Amino acid sequence: MALAQVRDVAARAGVSPATVSNALNHPDKVSQATRERVQVAIADLGYVRNDAARQLRQQQNLAVGMIVLDIGNPFFADVARGAENSLEVFHRPLLLGNSSQSSQRELTQLRLFEEQRVSGLLVTPVGDIIERLQEIRRRGIAVVLVDRDAGADALSSVSTDDVLGGRLATEHLLELGRRRIAVVGGPQRIRQVAHRHQGALAAAQEYDGAQVRLVDTGAMDATAGREASRNLLELPETQRPDAIFATNDLVALGALQELSRAGVRVPEDIALIGYDDIAFTASATVPISSVRQPAEEMGARAAELLVAAIEDPEAPVEHQVFTPSLLARESTLGR
Repeated sequence: MALAQVRDVAARAGVSPATVSNALNHPDKVSQATRERVQVAIADLGYVRNDAARQLRQQQNLAVGMIVLDIGNPFFADVARGAENSLEVFHRPLLLGNSSQSSQRELTQLRLFEEQRVSGLLVTPVGDIIERLQEIRRRGIAVVLVDRDAGADALSSVSTDDVLGGRLATEHLLELGRRRIAVVGGPQRIRQVAHRHQGALAAAQEYDGAQVRLVDTGAMDATAGREASRNLLELPETQRPDAIFATNDLVALGALQELSRAGVRVPEDIALIGYDDIAFTASATVPISSVRQPAEEMGARAAELLVAAIEDPEAPVEHQVFTPSLLARESTLGR
């Protein structure tokens, strides 16, 4: 069955197509009786207005594009939810793209969103694409970075203090008496990972005998956590870590799976802490300690900054930095 068109609504209501358009877009120009006839016709025919065509005629697109590192990571799903909820207030739909931590895929997503003429972009960059994003902004598409900062004058951003987060996680382990800490996660080109490593190294410098081993993985998922943990367990016992700081919770969950499979007790033999505080960490076989980022709040704030930049291209650059917090659970504290 063909979709109802404006002309069909006009015929059913006994008015012209122009009157239907006014009833939908300029109701003040149409009498109440006529508006009611048009609404009845719309309901009878199941007419749905073609917003894409209307925006094309007006040479604008209300939609906002968002590119995240990994849509399979619940952290980014929560960030997207916060952005979507905020954009809904402004009647702007959110189109979601997933770079899968691939620089090439990220560039493809950017091109696709430009072709769609989205009004703005929320981006969690894989690599150093700030110049590319600035070009996009100069072409009239507003850009805000999410979970990443770009420096004082480049682009507005919303992020968490990941250096502090890395320090919080490592200090927690050190205060519990752990001294051989493996920081697992990567690749290093992801700025958030590098900053968490930086915080871990800074914390270790303040404790006598503390050793930090950086284990750079090719991805930030459970598979990477399992593989990294398997390799660490193959080290001589004197070199084996007594704690693992996973730079996101998916890596931590993979590490816990491998440690459990190998009969390693958590936290008695190896303490474990993650990052992001996704929902699964608290309900794991051994509830996992984590550094919390306020994901939904980050997404909502990024959307607010983006709408401000869309409505005023001369709006000043702003940087919102959230403070992470430590949530200690059984994977470090024990039962």
